[in-house]
Amino acid sequence: MIIFRQNFPIKMSTKMGKMKTTENKPIPRVGVGTVVVKDGKVLLGKRKGAHGEGEWACPGGHLDFGETVEKCAYRELLEETGLEALSARLGPWVENVFGEHKHYITLFVFVDEFVGELQLVEPHKCEAWEWFEWDLLPSPLFPSISSLIEKIGLKV
Repeated sequence: MIIFRQNFPIKMSTKMGKMKTTENKPIPRVGVGTVVVKDGKVLLGKRKGAHGEGEWACPGGHLDFGETVEKCAYRELLEETGLEALSARLGPWVENVFGEHKHYITLFVFVDEFVGELQLVEPHKCEAWEWFEWDLLPSPLFPSISSLIEKIGLKV
């Protein structure tokens, strides 16, 4: 049964990048991580910016309203690396809380078929893209990547 309360106060932030809130409480955001695999290696980028500065992560970003998870993964991959995914398979999800105000559910999509040349398309957000062996990953890893590894292990 669904019960609706009248006069339920909802406050939403209008600034991009700010956590949306309900009753002045932060609510989780949905991120999509694109795990790109080539010749047994995974593509990781060294992040720039306030959230995860200096940590290694997969291409990815926020799921836009009305966007499918796969389309988000394709879009983020192209926007960040210049690579165009030809196929994708949905992977697991992880949950991470960053401090007191950031709570993310990250949905992973695996891509092993793509075209294009790897580029640093957004140098203000990423320092470099590199291919790594699964058992020789760099450090530090972005928390969602560490959570993915804990959930499924090193080999994909």
